[in-house]
Amino acid sequence: MRSVFSPGIVICLCVLFVLPLPAAATPAITCHCFTDRSFDPGSPAKADPYFLATTQNSFFALLFTADKKDIVMKKQQGISSDDLWIAYAVASESCSSPELLLKVKKNSATWTDVLTPSDALGVRFSAALKARSSSAQLAAAVVDELFRRHKVLAGPELTALRQAGATSQELVLAAVLSARTRQPARQIFQKVKKGSATWGALLQTAKIDTRNMQQEISGILQLNPKSVARRACGEG
Repeated sequence: MRSVFSPGIVICLCVLFVLPLPAAATPAITCHCFTDRSFDPGSPAKADPYFLATTQNSFFALLFTADKKDIVMKKQQGISSDDLWIAYAVASESCSSPELLLKVKKNSATWTDVLTPSDALGVRFSAALKARSSSAQLAAAVVDELFRRHKVLAGPELTALRQAGATSQELVLAAVLSARTRQPARQIFQKVKKGSATWGALLQTAKIDTRNMQQEISGILQLNPKSVARRACGEG
């Protein structure tokens, strides 16, 4: 079984708590509820936003041994997916608390004000921090690094998908469909991008029930959800 992060990586990601922290307004509540959650042949793309979101949430929950409902609730409270990816990935490397990191980030302008560059999450992430990149760019670096470490997608295919404009949500769902159908993830993504298929239609054809998505993803990652966090922090 693979751990979330490669063995031999020295945990050296530091969190900077700079006082006093600037005040920040409470984030607005954003609706993360979907009225369309099942495939409708008459409107094949209607539930695609839900399929993309729930697949990413399942992938995220398994990687970080998190409660999927808690992740959804955080999004409803206004925390972006980008900030969640960054906070949980950094917390796993530093054995810190993602909640604490998110709290500090809430009172800071950027993640550069919270973290100091380190290669623990890959050189791309470190370089992005040094360049004061956006949360979206930092999160993309995190997701790509996790995909590489877990060998979810081959490096060239992952790069090609990003260059074609695939979001992190689309990367995850394309990888799930690729594992089930044995078709290249890029080919799957291109079908949706060109309008010849929808995510919902592809899930139907692959006979994937989103209610069992965590089980589907667990087979791809080949990890034991109960032991990942402990192994990442060197406790087992």
